[in-house]
Order: sequence, then structure tokens, then C-alpha cells
Amino acid sequence: MLQNRFGKLAVTALAGSMLMGAAACGGSEEPATSAQPSGTASSEAPAAAGPKVGLAYDIGGRGDQSFNDSAAAGIDKAKAELNLAEVSELEAGNGETEAAKEERLRLLADGGFNPIIAVGFAYSNPVKKVATEFPDVKFAIVDDAAAEAPNISNLLFAEHEGSFLVGAAAALKSKKNHVGFVGGVQVPLINKFEAGFAAGAKAVKSDVKIEVKYLTQPPDFTGFNDPAKGKTAAEGMFDAGADVVYQAAGGSGGGVFEAAKAAKGFAIGVDSDQAKTAAADLQSVIMTSMVKKVDVAVFDFLKSFTTNAVKAGSTIYDLKADGVDYSTTGGQLDDIKAQLDEYKQKIISGELTVPDKTS
Repeated sequence: MLQNRFGKLAVTALAGSMLMGAAACGGSEEPATSAQPSGTASSEAPAAAGPKVGLAYDIGGRGDQSFNDSAAAGIDKAKAELNLAEVSELEAGNGETEAAKEERLRLLADGGFNPIIAVGFAYSNPVKKVATEFPDVKFAIVDDAAAEAPNISNLLFAEHEGSFLVGAAAALKSKKNHVGFVGGVQVPLINKFEAGFAAGAKAVKSDVKIEVKYLTQPPDFTGFNDPAKGKTAAEGMFDAGADVVYQAAGGSGGGVFEAAKAAKGFAIGVDSDQAKTAAADLQSVIMTSMVKKVDVAVFDFLKSFTTNAVKAGSTIYDLKADGVDYSTTGGQLDDIKAQLDEYKQKIISGELTVPDKTS
């Protein structure tokens, strides 16, 4: 996605001082650790008796117009409705180690932030380790079920179900019977997107051709924040004959949209309704997005914290729970909406089972 972050350098420098201030509010005058996390940090003066919430973003942070922004929307709703005392937002950096993620979470916990939300599966091991160190702090992690502890809530999604619907849309709209999928990093989570997309496209047209490209392989996670690589991958697909390309690539998705515009093709967004959030000159090429409602999960978790009802373990947001869906902004799916909704109801009822991995 096109980056739209504000004051990155200034904000990075303030990350540690914000947490120092937070500690001072709790009566400590000890200086913050020198291991300052990179990325967005924000702190609001205490104005309520509610919790101090810490949010650790994945690569791209607030302003990525996708996954992280969806989490940010949940925080913003909580600010408006749950009387939060304070919010701290910190962001991951490209190529950082798990130790850096641990330190980011530890800084928040040491600063008195409780609960703490980690956005993205890359926080799995760091969350598990730091949650053990701070058993009285409630943690939530988005997109990971492996980090388990009595004080960890796992917020999960049925990405394959939502991706099935946009895969069906791609096949229905393709004039060349040829579509593409660009994944940010080849990990099991993104494979769920691919599996659902392919199943949806083939449910419509069994002979549809599907191009697949992953931008990087783990442990290189820069594929989630490299628009140039996203553009190159999508250009190759359009040049090969595809006319609709779905991206599940985080901040790299902006490059896919640019390629779609240049090729006079169409793209499918991910996580947020990107026909609303992408650059104005690219919005018309985004025929739909697979909406993953991280905002709902984040808000639900924070609301449960305020009522002492936090549940450890996994909560799955699927089509039935309205945790995933497809967007209709721009009206480009108006003529096929009835068909997509029929598939949707079959998935919800259990008549249709969507694969969550490729064969």
C-alpha cells in the first residue's frame, strides 16, 4: 500500500520519551530504557479512569491503509466509546529481530500499559515470552494461535472464507478467464488467502487460470512493505494476460494498484475497504476488497477488558460472525452481488466448506 505515515522521524524519536512520561505518571522518575522501538508512538493525557492501552503495530503501522489501519480503527472507536485513560502506539521496523519486538512489548508493560495488543503473527514468540514475564497484564495478538498463556487472547480470522468471495468476484468479472494473486510473504497465514481465492475463482470457472507470486520468503518479511516489488509482480501477471489481481501484501499492495491502473486492469484490495483508503487516482481500479475486520476484534477485546470479561485463547471471526466480508464501494460488483451473496450464505450455513490451505 502507498505509505501515508505522518512525521515518521519525529515520531520515532519520541517513542522512548512517551513511555518515560507514562512511567512518570505512575510515580517513577527512572529514565526509560535506551532500547527504543522504531515507528509510530502517540500518548494522550489521562482524562479518564479507564485502562492504559498499548498497541504494537506490524510493519507499516498506522497509515498503511490496510491491516494496521484496521487495528487503528478499533483503537479509535475504543477511544471514543470506552473512556480509555491513555493509548500508546508503537510500530515495527523493516527487518527487525524478535528481540526488538520483545523490547517493544516489554516497554509497554513496564510503562503500566494494560492491556497490550500485538498486531500480526510476527509477534507470536515475543508475546508468549513477555506475557510470561508480566502475568498480571492482559495481552491480545492478532492472527496467531501459537502464543498460548492464561493472559493471552488470540484474535483470529477466516481469511479463506472472505477470499473465496473475492475469488468468485474475480472470475465473474474477468474477461480473459485469467486472474492473479500476489502474496506479501509465503507463510501459512497468507496461504489461507491464496487458497480461498483460488477456490472461489474455480467455483465460478473451473478452467480459470490463476497466477501466483509471493514477494519474499521468511524470515524476510519486507514483502509486506515493498510497493515496488508488488508493482513488478503484478505487472508480470498483467503482461501474461491476467486482468484481475488480488493482493494480500500489506504495504506492498499500493504497487499492485499502480500496475492495475497502468494495465487498464482491475485489482482486489485486502483487510480494509481500499477503494476508500487508497490514493484517489487508484481507487477506481479496486473493484472490491476482502475486508478483514481487525477493528471489530480489537474493539471487542478492549470492551471485554473494561468489563473484566477477557477470554484467553482463540476467538475466530468468520463470515458467520461478520468478521470477514467483501466490499461493494464503487458499485463495480452490483451486477454480481446476488451470486456472491448466495456463495456467502452457503459458507455460513455449512453447505460449502472453503479450504484454508493450497493442495
